[in-house]
Amino acid sequence: MALPESQIPPDAQHYLVCGTEDCEKNCQFYCNDCHQPMCEQCRDEHQKNKKTKIHEVVSYKQRKRPLPVEKCKIHPTRNIELLCEECQIPICPKCATTKEHRGHVFTDLEMVFAEKCSLFHVEITKIRSYFEPTSQDLKKEIAGDVTEIKKIMEGVRTAIKTEAEAVKKLVDTVTSDKIEQVNKIEQSLLQTFNGQNQKIDDYINYLNDLVKIFYGYLSPSNIEQLTFALKSENLVIRPIPETSKPVPPVFTAGQYSKEDVAKLLGRITVPNTKPENRKIKPMETASTQMKPTGKQRKQDREKSDMKQTLSLSSSVTKVREYTVPGVNGVYHISLGKSGRLWVSDHIGNLVQTDLLGNQLQKIRTSGIRNEGYHTVTQDGDLIFTDKNNKVINRITLGNTITEFIKTGDWEPISIHSSHINGDLLVGMWKGIEGKVTRYNKTGTEIQNIQRDNKGQGLYRTPHYITENINGDVCVSDYIKHAVVVVDKSGQHRFSYTGQETGFTPYGICTDALGHILVCDSISKTVHLLDQDGQFLSLLLTPQQGVKYPNSVCVDDENNLWVGQSRTNTVTVYKYLQ
Repeated sequence: MALPESQIPPDAQHYLVCGTEDCEKNCQFYCNDCHQPMCEQCRDEHQKNKKTKIHEVVSYKQRKRPLPVEKCKIHPTRNIELLCEECQIPICPKCATTKEHRGHVFTDLEMVFAEKCSLFHVEITKIRSYFEPTSQDLKKEIAGDVTEIKKIMEGVRTAIKTEAEAVKKLVDTVTSDKIEQVNKIEQSLLQTFNGQNQKIDDYINYLNDLVKIFYGYLSPSNIEQLTFALKSENLVIRPIPETSKPVPPVFTAGQYSKEDVAKLLGRITVPNTKPENRKIKPMETASTQMKPTGKQRKQDREKSDMKQTLSLSSSVTKVREYTVPGVNGVYHISLGKSGRLWVSDHIGNLVQTDLLGNQLQKIRTSGIRNEGYHTVTQDGDLIFTDKNNKVINRITLGNTITEFIKTGDWEPISIHSSHINGDLLVGMWKGIEGKVTRYNKTGTEIQNIQRDNKGQGLYRTPHYITENINGDVCVSDYIKHAVVVVDKSGQHRFSYTGQETGFTPYGICTDALGHILVCDSISKTVHLLDQDGQFLSLLLTPQQGVKYPNSVCVDDENNLWVGQSRTNTVTVYKYLQ
């Protein structure tokens, strides 16, 4: 009998079977609409079927977990499917029409559950990648101290015995007393170490219990359990307990004297020094150290003057904040010359301001939410896509709008002007397929990037796009739940799928060190990757006041500009030094 998912140990490996009737092949994919696991063959048939071809089929790791089915106690024929934002309780659709909830705001409970699952995965990742290994490191340090203390104490014994041999007959009794004193001190120190070991063991057991609790939240068996999970947003992991390194005794040699036998063998004293607390590396350092060091970085990356003078700061500092008039959300940012800023919202408003917040221009476009559909060229011109008419427009410094490029059957949804050579990189889609097309400065098509070397499509919805310092094309694809990166020739290099289930990337940019910065709408964080796609850290999190990061870009002074989807403010941060 198979265990329920909530009872499967976190490190267990088990064989997942396709959920299609009479199919027992290995499960690799999951339909989030049907909540059904499926193999590759059944996935292909699912996407060909007219009734299900628009369903969201993802890898099994990226699946959305289904809600437990429970009937409403007030309306027994209805399932509980909504969360009342005002009352913070799960309700059925019929409850939403009653006077108790009149005028309240409701959210799809399954969507809230998915967000909470993502947050729990983040907490599990913190425990597994930082709290638990750091605790194990402390245990190793304590074990090393035990060995060192034993060596020191053995040295004290040897010194005492060496002196005692010269006057053995006179000091046998005193020697015995001194040895007993040493043994008591050693026993006291070892008891201290045992107590510290027990404290760390208790803490590790607490971490393991906490992981089990979080896994329990991932697949609740009833609404009461789910309600508790929804209210656990402020859950804080207890800090690692402090331990100290005991100070070993020092043996002081005495003077040979028949009258004072005790002095012949010296004194054993414990220095009156406050024990030094063991150092616990901070989480930021721990997350940076998780980066693999096996890959050899190319020499041309190391020769950059910028890279020799810049490095990641130990903390992120807020520099300033701007309010953008004429928009009700900041879904994409393009920085122009002389501090000019272009910002778009989710209903097609595209506004240019100066750094004092004064509106300079406002135009209506066909762009919608979550599309990086505008960019500023090296010459300072604004380029923006019109997906309805399938064209790319240019606004020159004289504010004249001209049709620049026609894209045929493909809808252009994202665009980026290369800082390397001025080429335009355009993300497009048609049906359920996406591609990236490169144009030169004159608008001539020079490259199409669509499939990998196995013939598989690289993109579904390339809705944000940027270029790294080495020429890599970095695309944020929220349907694939991945950042897809190819080199300048179009060969697939890697795909980054986040640190937890449900990673949904939005705004993306790169910096002078080749870092990739990308917004995740589910965990409401900004991820920092290195040039090869290795996760370095969560650069910005809700704990830092960033609630809905949707767009990012880096200016010439290496500052990070962040726009949030539910406010018309742009915040600037310093994260490099």
